Amino acid sequence: MKILFKLLEIIHHFWLNIVYNMETNNMKTNKWKYFTFDYIFRLFKGKRLTKTQMHAGKTPYISSSSFNNGVDAYISKKPNFAKNFLTFACYGSIGEVFYHPYDAWVSDNCNVMYLKNHTLNEYIATFLIVVIKKEKYRFNYGFTGKLKTLKKLKIKLPSKNNEPDFEFMESYIKGIVHNAGSKAESIINKCFNALPLNGNKVILQKSYWQEFNVNTLFEIKGSKTTSILELEEYGEGKYPYITTRATNNGVEGLFNYYTEEGNILTVDSAVIGYTSYQSFPFSASDHVEKLIPKFKMNKYTALFFVTILNLEQYRFNYGRKSSQTRIRRMKIKLPAKNGKPDFEFMENYVKGLPYSSSIS
Repeated sequence: MKILFKLLEIIHHFWLNIVYNMETNNMKTNKWKYFTFDYIFRLFKGKRLTKTQMHAGKTPYISSSSFNNGVDAYISKKPNFAKNFLTFACYGSIGEVFYHPYDAWVSDNCNVMYLKNHTLNEYIATFLIVVIKKEKYRFNYGFTGKLKTLKKLKIKLPSKNNEPDFEFMESYIKGIVHNAGSKAESIINKCFNALPLNGNKVILQKSYWQEFNVNTLFEIKGSKTTSILELEEYGEGKYPYITTRATNNGVEGLFNYYTEEGNILTVDSAVIGYTSYQSFPFSASDHVEKLIPKFKMNKYTALFFVTILNLEQYRFNYGRKSSQTRIRRMKIKLPAKNGKPDFEFMENYVKGLPYSSSIS
């Protein structure tokens, strides 16, 4: 179930990163104004469910997870919130914000946000998510995103007649989509029109999963460290520069130089163990480890492994980094057949997800 929304998350982050610096991207920032959350949104708290109250069904259950668009399970209860809202995690992954164009049950680990005086859509939602995530640094376990706190939080938005200019936000994002081309527009439209159904062509049955050592599946090696100053001498190009950042697939820029071959996984060994798939040749900063497959890996099986490995991030922190030694000792659960990883199943499962044809 954890994997079901991974593709949606990847597609969303694809264009979320395009606009992450939008305040300085030819925008009239002098017309921006601070607004409190309470002024912009109708705010509600989700409702708690115990494990005994949760039975398998078709209603998305939204928790404070930072994965899968916040969807943690599918339950039989009727939704407690109607579609077109944002959720803000107030515990766990504090400050994570997701857009939900579908009815869902939201847990008490999240706050629900509806626009007060405008209809929320995928374009306005994306603009707001970018701005809200810039405020994420304000939240920690001592200063959470509880409803009372959230009401007072201020964010800076484009304004018109001293009101939030939602028309501008929508047209700005639409302009980025249009400039990105028809393919990007098609992907985005599909992405946000998605319904989070649990009826897939290939079903995950955990009874067929087994534990495997990571070092039996991958050769774990370090990458060559390349400085940004050296890359700037080569100039901009088509090869990604992979760093320890946990967004944008780890890519910090594109340059006309590479040191590593593609079709491998990379792992950040400096912070949280963020794993990403590098399909193209690339260069890297320090603390970027390589997982070179000992099997025939393609983009579909790679996506499956990225999802599984990123679920192991809880093992790592600043005092316990994801070193090569720890990665080699790590065990992960995978679909299995005859005592071996079922790579065919993994590939078919990802291919069976909505919008898998958009993976390039």
